[in-house]
Amino acid sequence: MTRKRPDWRDRRIAAPGPFLCLCLDEASFHRALADCGIKDRPEFMASEHAHATTHHVSHHKTGAAACIVALGDWTGRSPVEVAGLLVHEAVHVWQRYCSHIGERRPGDEQEAYGIQSIAQELMQSFAEQTAC
Repeated sequence: MTRKRPDWRDRRIAAPGPFLCLCLDEASFHRALADCGIKDRPEFMASEHAHATTHHVSHHKTGAAACIVALGDWTGRSPVEVAGLLVHEAVHVWQRYCSHIGERRPGDEQEAYGIQSIAQELMQSFAEQTAC
């Protein structure tokens, strides 16, 4: 099996927004953490019951915000279930982004477009990594 680099998305959700990476296994998750210079390694999943987890980190040299979305064992899940998990995590990325920029009450449309953009990036990354 060829070890691929983490799939950091080229586009950020907004100018100062966090970088975004989807990891489908622990190995790529640890490589993404290493890319950010994170030495204190959190668990891949937030709990034994989690199916996906969003990790909020900062790059050690630039201080840039980044979100690493870890998707647990997705094999056997329907495309709708995977999409649901990714949308759920997109909301957490959006929440972190708003907190990061000090936004307490984003407009309804701003929020909807932001979450849509993040979810699309995650779904595109999933499709590219799994050749779906």
